Amino acid sequence: MLTELGKKAKIASRTLGCADTETKNRALMLIADSLEENAERILAANAVDMENGRKNGMSKALLDRLALTRERIAGFAGGMRDVTGLPDPVGRVLDDFTRPNGLHIMKVAVPLGVIGIIFEARPNVTADAAALCLKSGNAVILRGGSDAINSNTAICDVMREGLKRSGLPEDCVQLVQDTTRESANALMRLNGYVDVIIPRGGAGLIRAVVENATVPVIETGAGTCHIYVDRDADIDMAADIIDNAKTSRPSVCNAAECMLIHRDIADKALPVICHRLLDKNVEIRGDREVMELISQAKEAGNEDWGREYNDYIIAAKVVGSLDEAVDHINTYGTGHSECIVTENASAAEEFMAKVDAAAVYHNASTRFTDGGEFGMGAEIGISTQKIHARGPLGLNELTSMKYKIYGGGQVR
Repeated sequence: MLTELGKKAKIASRTLGCADTETKNRALMLIADSLEENAERILAANAVDMENGRKNGMSKALLDRLALTRERIAGFAGGMRDVTGLPDPVGRVLDDFTRPNGLHIMKVAVPLGVIGIIFEARPNVTADAAALCLKSGNAVILRGGSDAINSNTAICDVMREGLKRSGLPEDCVQLVQDTTRESANALMRLNGYVDVIIPRGGAGLIRAVVENATVPVIETGAGTCHIYVDRDADIDMAADIIDNAKTSRPSVCNAAECMLIHRDIADKALPVICHRLLDKNVEIRGDREVMELISQAKEAGNEDWGREYNDYIIAAKVVGSLDEAVDHINTYGTGHSECIVTENASAAEEFMAKVDAAAVYHNASTRFTDGGEFGMGAEIGISTQKIHARGPLGLNELTSMKYKIYGGGQVR
């Protein structure tokens, strides 16, 4: 079955890869219209997934990831329309030069070809990923989890109807209906048909793809994001930033999972910050010093350092220096997004230079690590690797390159 999907995607990619900007934008607009026109159909499918999730004991945070509303459907339809306004990444001239022998060489951006995306219970990924893949000239095979299969199927069916109306092949977007582990493994090994795999989800999913795929992988990150409150921090600002980074949407990869507080201000900063978090029912898991200052804090175990909770839980630790904070982050972080809160510009620059992450912040919430917030439009994920692309994966990151060489009869 997967081989058949791969064959169809490869054929569709040849047409899509040569489509002009106007054709791709028209398809995206028609798909966006189709999503909004079929909102009731999508919501009915999502209601089945939500009910199943509740029966299966899915956490509140994960149910929030799964839930669709008219507003969320309108949101990803609007995001799709926004993508039409972004520059077409295909055909960009990356380099242009002439050799002494007269050969004129151009390096241009081209689609990757067929992208496989393996993701968990976030049906918005179905639409967001398709939009970016289509605009960048790539066919996509989507493989979501069982928790969202009804939602994903409805969204994919609606998008394919929009593609059909546009004149582009329906098989530019396909969904794997089999949600067993075997189907994920098969997609990871669909060499010859799939050009790259992008996993979107928790650490377990990403690790499984990296370890088992034979197709090249762009590794998107589990987000164990830290916020370090320096000795020279504005405490009220730190409280605002940590509150936002933890509670605005705890289920996403750019949410804060650990706060590190400099010992010199811990007795003043921790009560202010923790009061804000406790008011929102955030569980605090702290080291000995945190527990001495915050009576409601629970003891942190070794497993709490480097953990992505995806929930209203945050780890907390008192550190003696900026270097200790950096060492902790580089030991337990996932290379996603890290922040320092300080009024000391030199300390900020030192932190940002020493921390190994795709995004490093000074006095701002980690929740801004997002393609839209960075002005890139929608994104397909946050890459935490260092090869090909790092940070938000927008349109430009979904292309490869091709050399065009123009001669006049030169031989070697």
